[in-house]
Amino acid sequence: MQFHQQYTSIPISLNLVNILSEEVTSTTWNQEIIHKFLNFFLLGFSEEPEQQPLIFGLFLSMYLITVFGNLLLILAVSSDSHLHTPMYFFLANLSFVDICFTPTTIPKMLWNIQTQSKVITYAGCITQMYFFTLFAVLDVFLLSVMAYDRYVVICHPLHYMVIMNPLLCGLLVLVSWIMCILNSLLQSLMMLRLSFCTHLHIPHFFCELNKMVQLACSDTFLNNLVMYFAALLLGGGAFAGILYSYSKIVSSICGILSAQGKYKAFSTCASHLSVVCLFYCTCLVVYLSSAAPQSSHASAVASVMYMVVTLMLNPFIYSLRNRDIKRALKRIVRVPVIPGPIVPGLKKFP
Repeated sequence: MQFHQQYTSIPISLNLVNILSEEVTSTTWNQEIIHKFLNFFLLGFSEEPEQQPLIFGLFLSMYLITVFGNLLLILAVSSDSHLHTPMYFFLANLSFVDICFTPTTIPKMLWNIQTQSKVITYAGCITQMYFFTLFAVLDVFLLSVMAYDRYVVICHPLHYMVIMNPLLCGLLVLVSWIMCILNSLLQSLMMLRLSFCTHLHIPHFFCELNKMVQLACSDTFLNNLVMYFAALLLGGGAFAGILYSYSKIVSSICGILSAQGKYKAFSTCASHLSVVCLFYCTCLVVYLSSAAPQSSHASAVASVMYMVVTLMLNPFIYSLRNRDIKRALKRIVRVPVIPGPIVPGLKKFP
């Protein structure tokens, strides 16, 4: 009798295990199905139909200017052997990142306006967030690397080409890429663990990390912790490096006796300083506007400044007052060039 009871209890246990495994499998399968058919709605700037053609034309113009302006800058640096120096190497990398940064958001917004649709899939949203985070942080890292380059050329001019050798320049760019890829991958994987309910309207024109975390109906404590820790570590660390470099630059410039020497020293980093101020000031406006209540429209407008306007202005800022860049651009468009003085101490890469 006892043997019969033990024997009959085995199928009951097996049935219980099968039911539990089926529930887990069903839950996982349902989660995958939900994510597969989940759609978000990008509210954009305005829902007024008469404003859509104006917004479309404005963003299409800025997008084309950004792409072609940075392409021309890369072409000018690569085609002129006099520009094969560390400063222009980092500048070409920054232009390449800016070209990759803009398509992460603008083409989708233009497509939504053209098709009169605000829908973006869950997979599309995660992909957009991944590449946006990657290139945004990479922009910050390259600005920090360029600040270090300006620090070396002003504070250690005699050892500049020894310190900023091709190996170090390549390593600085490679490490920046690796760290940004890992950070973006971490943020995307953290987003995959969240579940979303019914309210799927994003008050923006792209899938911003912070906005998506706010839409989740599951616990977001770990996501917020990782997000703010990464922002403090990567963004704050890069900004601290820029501040340190320019504090040393200002101290070194103040030690120059002649006014002409101070002007020449300051002019070597004026373009980079302008880009840094424009980028970080617009980022600060975005942060303050997103922290304020009922400020979704203001946050979207402020995001345009550092995502589109800053990237569009970078080629103009670096080329308008730079004789070497203007000379290279004139060669590209076949304009006769009058030879100018060669700047001493700037050897090209081998």
